[in-house]
Amino acid sequence: MYKSVETLLVDIPTIRPHKLSVATMQTQTLVLVKITATDGTVGWGEATTIGGLSYGEESPESVKANIDTYFAPLLSSVQNQNIAQISKLIRKTINGNRFAKCAIQTALLDIQAKRLSLPLSEILGGRLRDRLPVLWTLASGDTDKDIAEAKKMIELKRHNTFKLKIGARPLQEDVDHVIAIKKALGPEVSIRVDINRAWTELECIRGIQQLQDGGIDLIEQPCAIQNTDAFARLTQRFEVAIMADEALTGPDSAFRIAQKHGADVFAVKVEQSGGLIEACDVAKIACLAGIDLYGGTMLEGPVGTIASAHAFSTFENLAFGTELFGPLLLTQEILTTPLQYENFELVVPNAPGLGIEVDENKIEQLRR
Repeated sequence: MYKSVETLLVDIPTIRPHKLSVATMQTQTLVLVKITATDGTVGWGEATTIGGLSYGEESPESVKANIDTYFAPLLSSVQNQNIAQISKLIRKTINGNRFAKCAIQTALLDIQAKRLSLPLSEILGGRLRDRLPVLWTLASGDTDKDIAEAKKMIELKRHNTFKLKIGARPLQEDVDHVIAIKKALGPEVSIRVDINRAWTELECIRGIQQLQDGGIDLIEQPCAIQNTDAFARLTQRFEVAIMADEALTGPDSAFRIAQKHGADVFAVKVEQSGGLIEACDVAKIACLAGIDLYGGTMLEGPVGTIASAHAFSTFENLAFGTELFGPLLLTQEILTTPLQYENFELVVPNAPGLGIEVDENKIEQLRR
């Protein structure tokens, strides 16, 4: 049923250093998966992460090793099984490895949608929107540079909502940096912050109060992943929206957080969820619990980005938009036709499957 599974590591420099509390990125390693079915249909998936092992428990190298060693032989052994049956077999046979599972599932869905001559979104239940609002992350760490970058993005009509990565510097220094940018851009521009779990609960109380008073609209993952009780207390304490990100690792964690209303917003990431189908499950749990949604990113390249876009296009509630800007952070294009960003939005393709064509010659030049 599946003739080959190929895993490719592709290193692409970023347009500028991208500073997070857990790492500073100057190159992004895309983990691309190409599955070829016996009928010749090709599907693509992506399992890109951030900063090696700085962000999570999977690295580009471990994803490739595990797909090549465990996933590929398993797929070569299946006969006449649908995606649900294959996914069940993978869950039973392979523990963890959510990013790798997402890449495999994406490629299988790409193949199935191409066979049906449908956009991938239509086999996830059907899209509710053809365009997704996309914010831009300001992560140079320099206040003046970030202000200039934001103004340029607004002028180009590429982004008009911004997120700041903070948490690596002393708390007050970070807060002052954020408030200065908010004041410079004005009340009509939405500013959010991502602390990437860097603050203690007491630091959160000090910092979030100032950010709320300064007009910041959203606070992302301010404290440790495991400290869900603190997260719930912060959610109940402040009016500004508190968003769970790294704490969400799929439907099970989403259910546990929703049970105690431990966040106002869920940052749904397809890789972190373990697949596009699981990401849609996370969204359904949030909807039932009255929790708003935001379409997150692992700074994937165009394959993972457009896969996420297909999933997010099916969400009934996408109150805080998306951050599917990953390809715009890269200095090299790996598609024959780039993704379409215009008027502050990303266009979701209507062509079959993911709706993209990968430039395999370019990938061959860039791969390890």
